[in-house]
Amino acid sequence: MYILTSVTGYTDHNLAMCSKIISRAKEFFTILRSLQDAESSDPYIYEEEVQIVKMNGDGIPAVNMYCGNQTVFVCEKAVSKISDPGDEQMTEASNLSDGDADDANDSAHILQTEMGPQPLSVMKARQFLSWYTLSQNASMSAEDTNLPLYPLWVRCDMSDPAGTTWFGAETVCVGTKVTGVKLYSITSKGSTADKQSLTTLEELKQEHKKRHHPSSVGIKGSARFSLFGSTVVENTTIESQSSVTVDFKWSHVESILETPPLSSTATLNIKIASGDMRSPMFEMYRELEFLLTLADGLRTGETEWIEPLESTSPVNLTKAYLEELQNTAKTLQDQAARTPEKTSKLKSETETPIFNSFLERGDLDFVEQLWVRMRKSVTSYQDIGDCLKLVIDALRYGDIKPWIHRDSSSSLSKLILQSYHQQIEHVSLTGFTPVNMLLEMGLDKMRKDYINYLIGEELTTLNHLCFYLSTEVDLQEQVIRLRKLHHLLEIIVTCSTFLGLPYDRLFLLTQLCLQHYRTSPYDEEHEFKLQIKPALISHFYQKEHPILWGVEVSSGHGPREVRTSLHLSDRPLVDHVIFETDYPNQTVNGDSEDPAFFSTMAYCSLVNFA
Repeated sequence: MYILTSVTGYTDHNLAMCSKIISRAKEFFTILRSLQDAESSDPYIYEEEVQIVKMNGDGIPAVNMYCGNQTVFVCEKAVSKISDPGDEQMTEASNLSDGDADDANDSAHILQTEMGPQPLSVMKARQFLSWYTLSQNASMSAEDTNLPLYPLWVRCDMSDPAGTTWFGAETVCVGTKVTGVKLYSITSKGSTADKQSLTTLEELKQEHKKRHHPSSVGIKGSARFSLFGSTVVENTTIESQSSVTVDFKWSHVESILETPPLSSTATLNIKIASGDMRSPMFEMYRELEFLLTLADGLRTGETEWIEPLESTSPVNLTKAYLEELQNTAKTLQDQAARTPEKTSKLKSETETPIFNSFLERGDLDFVEQLWVRMRKSVTSYQDIGDCLKLVIDALRYGDIKPWIHRDSSSSLSKLILQSYHQQIEHVSLTGFTPVNMLLEMGLDKMRKDYINYLIGEELTTLNHLCFYLSTEVDLQEQVIRLRKLHHLLEIIVTCSTFLGLPYDRLFLLTQLCLQHYRTSPYDEEHEFKLQIKPALISHFYQKEHPILWGVEVSSGHGPREVRTSLHLSDRPLVDHVIFETDYPNQTVNGDSEDPAFFSTMAYCSLVNFA
């Protein structure tokens, strides 16, 4: 890659051209500096056909290899709207029948929404890198470069023989002074299952030595395996929003695609979406789903009721439950003389399982059992009001004397406590009062479910759960915190059930999740990271194909370190180029004997300023 760094030796005939280039470099620098200083991340349109975006580098797989999560500038082709009211497509659609016009508009909309980032020509990309490099060279520019610019990355269209997909540039600093620029180029190839055609480790080392002439090199390996997520059933991929992958890093690589040794460092990347039907938490999720429906109804005034799980009406279920309590109490009184063994037998016969859940408790009190029945059957505000009226009347007239947990905090629990002293205050079951009461019942019950598991498994203490269990905040905030707690359990239970992680890792993961959600909003896209020993999961990955495998040859130290790397992946690391390939992606869960890999090579050069 040719980068202009000095005009020494240029003839007078070329000075005008050099002056113009330097002028364009200064202009480009001014644009990047203003974008860097701006709080907004809105794209900047340059010369109508190019847009410059300020973004986080970890969102781009190929760029992430070098820049991690630091902020970068990305230059790409500006994408104009595909369909606009009044444009040619609308005119053409007007000449079609109504049905055809709808189809045409739908197709245009799909095309617009699916249009991803677009590349620039390799020649244009080289120009931007030249300007970036010139603008950072103090001897060539009068600009203030005390504050280095963010790294610059330019999407390329593979129009050169090497098949370049990215060019990048990054300042090298000693203290606050820019002393040089690192230049990157990334080339890509379509997938192949032919391992013989892949770059060998020796070829990679020779390529690095040819570019940098080092006295010695270091070699590092990396790999990523999928442990939990999408599955393949009869050649059909069943997509999942949940994923658990593991990243390995190790030294002393001996061959391409080698299995990570047990001496590797390993990090789990855990991203779990609630509601996965494979999860033992699925029944609890459905319970949470109903609770969220109630909360949303209170917040918005509109409720989309979930399809009931019970065919019996909620009023009839409540009546039957109250009669069951009355009959049980009467039977126990009539047969009080029976032996404890017989009494115990009678009790077990009259108590039927309310629900079958991973977090099932055997100590559900009256309010909790009422909640279970109502959440499976109610489909209107009227249902809730009618059921609660039946219960409150039974309490008022002394028909039932139910027991409740001492720490119950719902409004209905307080009425039950009052009924013990025949002093029940009047409750007006109008407006949103019944929904509030039912929501309190659900919050109370589900908090106890989660406490029962977390404390029972010794994963945390009540002190660490205080934030999530507080009833001092309003109901909506209580729901948000309960939802966070549920997500925490989804994560823990997934890692326990499907990965079999030992207690010490589950304990640490619990603390990480609790700490994260004390200050962060609910986010199922957040990826929790957990260090782990490879031996604990070796049976998961040693016979599987990696979804990403890489090797890196490096030399130099600190800011002067240069790297040459090869990455093999089951899907492209570049999203702005379409790769032609004859090999479908069948590597999920290792179902393919010969997986196909996309190949991505990354090269680095160091330009020092005088």
